[in-house]
Amino acid sequence: MAVDVGIQGAMQDPAAVSGWLDHPPRMGFFTDTSVCIGCKACEVACKEWNQVPEDGLNLTGMSFDNTSGLGADTWRHVAFIERPEAGSDHGFRWLMSSDVCKHCTEAACLDVCPTGAIFRTEFGTVVVQEDVCNGCGYCVPACPYGVLDKREDDGRIFKCTLCYDRLGAGQEPACAKACPTDSIQFGPLDELRDRAQGKLDQLVEAGVTGARLYGQDPSDGVGGAGAFFLLLDEPEVYGLPPDPVVTTRHLGEMWRAVAVAAVGLAMAVGGAFIGGQR
Repeated sequence: MAVDVGIQGAMQDPAAVSGWLDHPPRMGFFTDTSVCIGCKACEVACKEWNQVPEDGLNLTGMSFDNTSGLGADTWRHVAFIERPEAGSDHGFRWLMSSDVCKHCTEAACLDVCPTGAIFRTEFGTVVVQEDVCNGCGYCVPACPYGVLDKREDDGRIFKCTLCYDRLGAGQEPACAKACPTDSIQFGPLDELRDRAQGKLDQLVEAGVTGARLYGQDPSDGVGGAGAFFLLLDEPEVYGLPPDPVVTTRHLGEMWRAVAVAAVGLAMAVGGAFIGGQR
C-alpha cells in the first residue's frame, strides 16, 4: 500500500510514495565537474558492467570528445567543452562533465509508461525493466533532459539504472567506483547535498565565481534530482536545460477534465436517446 506523504514528502521520499514502506535511504550521484579530468573511465565501466553495446566513436575532428552524448547505448557520457579563458583574447579552458540520467523525484517517464516497465526502486532511483518495455517510446519526449532513448536494433528503451543490481548487493555503481578523482560520488542523497554545498562554498571563497549547483534543489521543476552536479558555468554551456520542468505536472488535471467531459457527453447522449424514445 502506498503512503500519502504529500508534496513535500514526495520531494524527500519518492520511494515511500511509490509504495516502499520499509526502504533504505534515497541514494544518488553527486558529480563534481571541477575535478573531472575527462578520462572517460566512467563510460567504460558503465558499458562493461551493464553490458551496454559499443556505439562507435564520434571522430568528427570537431572535438576531443570521441562520444556524442547520452543514449540507449551510452548511459554515462563525459563531455569536453571548450570555453574562452576569462580575461584572455586567445586562451581557452576545458570544462569536462560526466552526464547521466537525473533519476528525478517527479519522473515524467514513469508517469507516462503504460506497461509498468519504468518503476521507482526502494533506493528512490528510476529503472527501465527491459523485459517489460514494449518500445512504445512515450517516455522519450516526456523526459525534460532528453535522456531516454530507443535502441534501434530491438526497439526498446534503455538508460542508466544507477546500477540497481550493485546497490542491492551493497556495492556502489560501476561509474563511481571507477572514477579516479572522485568527480562522481555516490551515497545517501541528503549527505551528498551537504557535501556538495560545502564544496561550492570552498570554490566561491576561492574566487570561482561561475561555480553553482544544478539539480540539488527539491523545490525545482522536477522536485530535485537524484543525480545532481557542481558546474563551473551556466547549465546551457553543458547542454543542460536551465529550468527543467516535469512534463507531466498537469497530467492529473488533464485526466480529471477528460473524465468530466466524458461524463457530460454520456449524459447528453443518454438524454438525447431518452428524448427520442418519447
